[in-house]
Amino acid sequence: MKIKICGMKFPENIGEVAALQPDYLGFIFYGKSPRNFENSIPILDTSIQKVGVFVNATYEKIEEKVKQYNLDLVQLHGEETPELCAEIETNLVKVIKAFSVDNQFNYNNLSNYNNSCSYFLFDTKGNNYGGNGVTFDWSILAKYHLEKPYFLSGGISLENTTALKEFLIKDYAKNCFAIDLNSKFEIEPGMKNAATLTKFIQNLK
Repeated sequence: MKIKICGMKFPENIGEVAALQPDYLGFIFYGKSPRNFENSIPILDTSIQKVGVFVNATYEKIEEKVKQYNLDLVQLHGEETPELCAEIETNLVKVIKAFSVDNQFNYNNLSNYNNSCSYFLFDTKGNNYGGNGVTFDWSILAKYHLEKPYFLSGGISLENTTALKEFLIKDYAKNCFAIDLNSKFEIEPGMKNAATLTKFIQNLK
């Protein structure tokens, strides 16, 4: 199971978290987020992929950040169109398209994006575009009918590791490709607790 640690902000903390060898580190480029990234990224091990997170940004803005930070993927967390996703996927880097999920989520909407991104991400529907710190009912993913691999996000914490392990052995979780960790592992927005992350990664394995 791949691990993505998102909402990184402070260079020294990035180095500390990178030492845990996650598969992905996420950097948010959204001015309204308390985790908005404006620093420089320290040199990372080549095994760690850098993900830029955007909300309804233009292609030009995304392209600028991809080049500035040498991003490996972009995660689109707003109402981006399949056409924009495809343009980025074709010309820049792989795309993770995020969807806010609740019990009324219409899975048919995913079909429009199936050919225009590499991954989906399922997050809890809340007041913010992400970082709400709340889990959704993972059993509703039993309705997920596509083969596209996805990232599971939203309120994942040390406390729900057991429930997460139980979810991951379900048949309908077979396309869960990565776990996305953020606000539940923070000392303050953007500052991750490396000790808690270490414990979670050990428990998951």
